Amino acid sequence: MDKVFKKFYRSFYSKTGGFIPTRKLSQSVFPGDFFQIKNGEIIVLGNIFRNNVVHVDDVTFENGIKLNPASWNFSEGITKPYSGRDSGHNAIEGDFEFSKQVLAFDGFGSFFFKSSAPESVKIANWSEIQEELIIKMTQVIYSFRELYIVTECATTQDWTLAIASSDKGELEIATESENYGLVDIFGDSSAKTIQAREIEFYHREDKRKPLFFKAKKLVVQQEKFEVFISDLIAERQRVPAWVNNFYEYDFHHDTLSFSASVNSNAQACILDMLQANQLNPNTALQYFSWTNANLDDVYELFNTYGN
Repeated sequence: MDKVFKKFYRSFYSKTGGFIPTRKLSQSVFPGDFFQIKNGEIIVLGNIFRNNVVHVDDVTFENGIKLNPASWNFSEGITKPYSGRDSGHNAIEGDFEFSKQVLAFDGFGSFFFKSSAPESVKIANWSEIQEELIIKMTQVIYSFRELYIVTECATTQDWTLAIASSDKGELEIATESENYGLVDIFGDSSAKTIQAREIEFYHREDKRKPLFFKAKKLVVQQEKFEVFISDLIAERQRVPAWVNNFYEYDFHHDTLSFSASVNSNAQACILDMLQANQLNPNTALQYFSWTNANLDDVYELFNTYGN
């Protein structure tokens, strides 16, 4: 995804308590959708209810959860060099007054986000179905090793977002409404854009589209991960002696050549190293668990091949 969105996505996750916008705010997702993130894209593969992974009678939804509006209005790198009342004249209506505001953006990716009446719909009894989902999504129905499941999605009555492409970004907006005076008019339905300069993205949405979500991510159990790392380090420490005894060629090497540099990406290696049939429906819960999608997963939307 375009890097110009990165500051907004990072702030959105932090400000809203963990909600993540869908890719470029154009992709609807619903509770139960399962997906992977590939080359910066959210690839929705199905829905656990529509695909009959979980019976609908076994799930409880909580609808219309009111979210804190203050957390859904924020900006970064914005100044307001002008806010005030101006007057104009036209031949038909004569003199008229209007409120005008100028917004200045201080750099690439600076943004202004404004919304109203945020609400969410969530799977209320996730704890009751999570183990069933591990077994079915990794063994019985599917064989996933990487997976996210949407547990909650949010909508707003309306939202407006402007993102600048440079430090010369500027928006000049106005409204003829008399109720505003010096109050911020960005995002109001009556506001008109007089001028937009160096603005990469500017959109107002007035429908309750589910474009923001929370998700659970499939991960390897921490205990299994730690044992794997310990065994891997121990095994790598035995490699130098084996190299000396096995190869007839005089390879130069030292202890550092065989150090094990391992991070969270090694989780998939644990599963690859299991012996045949060691991972099965009876053992799946020993190896897998769910964790909340976090800021690292947000950054995955900006990791693209060759970039």
